[in-house]
Order: sequence, then C-alpha cells, then structure tokens
Amino acid sequence: MVTIQDVYTHGHHESVLRAHRRRTAENSAAYLLPALSPGLSLLDVGCGPGTVTADLATRVAPGAVVGVDASEAVLEVARAAAREAGATNLTFEHGDAMDLPFPDDSFDVVHAHQVLQHLSDPVGALREMRRVARPGGVVAVRDADYAAMTWYPESAGLDEWRELYHEVTVANRAEADAGRRLLAWVREVGFDPAGITPGADVWCYATAEDRRWWSGLWAERVTVSDFARQAVEHGLADDVALEALAEAWRQWGTSEDGWFTVLHGQVLARA
Repeated sequence: MVTIQDVYTHGHHESVLRAHRRRTAENSAAYLLPALSPGLSLLDVGCGPGTVTADLATRVAPGAVVGVDASEAVLEVARAAAREAGATNLTFEHGDAMDLPFPDDSFDVVHAHQVLQHLSDPVGALREMRRVARPGGVVAVRDADYAAMTWYPESAGLDEWRELYHEVTVANRAEADAGRRLLAWVREVGFDPAGITPGADVWCYATAEDRRWWSGLWAERVTVSDFARQAVEHGLADDVALEALAEAWRQWGTSEDGWFTVLHGQVLARA
C-alpha cells in the first residue's frame, strides 16, 4: 500500500509563524467560544505555534487542553510559549490529523483552524476528529476560501498570486477553497444535521498598519517560504515571477485605499 503524505503548503518559515502568532481565540475561533465553559477538555488539531490553543485553554481551565501538530519543530515553539504564559492545563503532542493518538471519545471539544484545506483527505480527518470527540461533544472547523478573497485596488499581480496559489495546492492534492466546502464535508461524515451550525466570517486588512503587515508578510512568503519553494519545484513559477508577485504585494500595501478580506467558512457539529 502507498501512503499519501500530505504537504503543508505554507511550511513553517518565520514569515508564516509571524502570521500564526497573531491569531487568537477572538479573531480565529469566535464562533466556538459560546460553546466553551470551564472544565471542558479540548483537542486542537494542527495547533502550529499554539497561540489559539493557549487562548482556548484559558476559556476551559481547569479542563485539560492538548495541541497536536505534525511538525515537532513548531511544537517546540508552542511549548516554549505555553511555559512562558504559565499555562498549566495545556500540553502539546506530535501527531497526525489522519491518525490522532487518542482513544475514542476522549475530548469534549475537538477544534481545527486552517487545517482541512491542506489535507488530501479532509473528510477522513473529520472522521478522526469525530472519533475522538465524546458523544454530545463539539467538533469545530474553520478554513479560509482563497477564491472568495477580495481586495481593492484591483491588481493583476494579486490575481496572478491567487492563481498560482491554487495551482500549487492542486499539485499538493489540497483544497484552497475549503471554506465553502466545510458544511458538505461535515455532512458527508454523517453528523446529525440537527446538530450542525454552519457560518462564515472574515479577516479584513484595511488600516495602514494592517496593510503594511499583511502585504509585507505575503511579499516575504511568496519568495522565501515553502509555498515559494513548492511553486518552483512543481515548475509553476521561477524566482523572477515570484519576485514580481512580491512587488505586487508591496505596491498594494502602499495604497491608502487598500482593502483586503479573507473569507472563512466555519462549522460547529455535535458529535
């Protein structure tokens, strides 16, 4: 049997982790917060550097929280941050979303943020999340939708960036437009429709500070992150083309009228 190894399109370059470290429960999991209460146990699948995980841990303390990620290197970043924050109810473990290292019915809440879009079998991952969720517990997933991202002023360079991003994710057997598919994937797993709550929200970058941060982030990511490396390795771009995309990001970032939204689909499902 041949095992398909999923590829994380972004990788863990500092430009990527810088974006991840800005995430909090409020700006990345607000839809989940009303379902949380002290004492619940929670699993965060694909936790990355753990900022959202640590924030969620404060919402359910003294309940136990576990963050799982396939990258041991990023888990060390998460563990260090948790130690610095003094989070005593939070631990991190190495693990695969397709084969979670926990028994059935282990957690009250199972959460994944920006994870399913990178997997070749997102429905299989959702089945694993449901397996480790206790009956009556909550499975919560949220993913971006690249085709639905919008910006102003119009930019041919950003159009090319989005087209290339889709090409790279297709080569990686991933789904860049996962947000719109979450409800369908959850239904395919077999969750009770009466316990499914779908929705959406956005990140918006429109202030001078946010434009500077977002554009600088992507100008770096399109030239030095794993996304850039994969684009070249797949024969989809070269260094000159990638630098042109970086310049398009920098130009957008200087516009006083600049506005960019990232649409997310999100679903809460009762196990």
